Amino acid sequence: MKAINPATGQLIQSYVQHNDMEAAQIVESSELAFATWRRTSFSTRSTQMKKAAEILRSRAKQYGRLITTEMGKTLAEGTAEVNKCALVCDYYAENAEAHLADQEIPTEASRSFLTFQPIGPVLAIMPWNFPFWQVFRFAAPTLMAGNTGLLKHASNVPGCALAIEEVFRDAGFPENTFRTLMVGGNRVAKIIEHSGVKAVTLTGSTPAGQQVAAAAGRAIKKTVLELGGSDPYVILEDADLPMAATSCAASRLLNSGQSCIAAKRFVVVESVLEEFTRLLSAEMAQRKIGDPLAENTDLGPMARTDLRDELHQQVLESVAAGAKLVLGGEVPDNQGAFYPATVLTQVKPGMPAYDDELFGPVASVISAKDEADAIRIANDTIFGLGAAVYTQDLERGQRIAAEELQAGCCFVNDFVKSDPRLPFGGTKQSGYGRELHALGIREFVNQKTVLVKS
Repeated sequence: MKAINPATGQLIQSYVQHNDMEAAQIVESSELAFATWRRTSFSTRSTQMKKAAEILRSRAKQYGRLITTEMGKTLAEGTAEVNKCALVCDYYAENAEAHLADQEIPTEASRSFLTFQPIGPVLAIMPWNFPFWQVFRFAAPTLMAGNTGLLKHASNVPGCALAIEEVFRDAGFPENTFRTLMVGGNRVAKIIEHSGVKAVTLTGSTPAGQQVAAAAGRAIKKTVLELGGSDPYVILEDADLPMAATSCAASRLLNSGQSCIAAKRFVVVESVLEEFTRLLSAEMAQRKIGDPLAENTDLGPMARTDLRDELHQQVLESVAAGAKLVLGGEVPDNQGAFYPATVLTQVKPGMPAYDDELFGPVASVISAKDEADAIRIANDTIFGLGAAVYTQDLERGQRIAAEELQAGCCFVNDFVKSDPRLPFGGTKQSGYGRELHALGIREFVNQKTVLVKS
């Protein structure tokens, strides 16, 4: 297992994988730790989770640099990601007990209520694009609920995986409460089959979700899946266009465009199409591409050269099918997995830029006749993770976001982002289940009915 710097192509470090016996022993150790951890008080769990938050804040620059060197995002983004992880730790440390409090249900019995009990080790299969945040938004509620956590991280960020285990160990969590499994993707199904694993959560591609769901289904184990997205951003004729262009460019280029909830398809009513395209292109053209460790860099490399090459092929195929290249679209002649901010217009169905998820800094601009046509185009996708609408009529925007757009997270006049206080997840082929908020911590507990008759 190798960590390779995507900005230079150089090997950072090699890691030895756990063999099958070692992986099984880690799962069994997690199950043994659960027997004790599940009986600890919320107060005890909260104290240790607060300590984890403190550690994250104190090591934000150190871990931010690790993120940058392993997967390429800018140092500013990496550091901000670590600090956001501290927020989710604090949120569940402060709210887990209330989220999991017994709920009284009036019946003819002396007492009937719903109680939320931990179930055991939860396996998380996590991606490389937000190598700390994706893990902590699973780990904080999982551990606060009284479960134990098992992490199978993406193979190109092994240092991040071990650092996360280090955070929980240094915060004083009992041994084996949170463990990292250093294994490749081809060994996941066998781990899911292990009787010690009680549930599985995955953030990743739709094909990966299909494989994990199938394996978990055979073992009758619950899953939560957060998969791909081709998020549509609807720009209506009454939108504040300069604000919308700035917001949309920020969303499209965050993390070098490698985010499931990044803006990807910009569906613009034709009366403002030309002006919005001009403003969006100008915003994206301003972003400086370069060394992700440099302070003045806005756009770092993509995580791997094969991912960069796949994205470029999608751009070429879209242009060959009639899309117009307004900005970018050329692979830089230097080392590293860099790809420039790119804008495509005249995007139509049948093109990769319309049909597929473009996981990188490429914006697809699509023309719509009016509001109804824009909504139709926005929903014309197999995905349903995030969506946004820009309009100065807030009642109109709220109606469209709440009732019309087919996605799990719909924003008005802002780009889609995750927040510990808000449920996060998708619909259609973007997955099922929710993370964060009270809904997230209740995904992997036994929602048990208790009835008492006197």
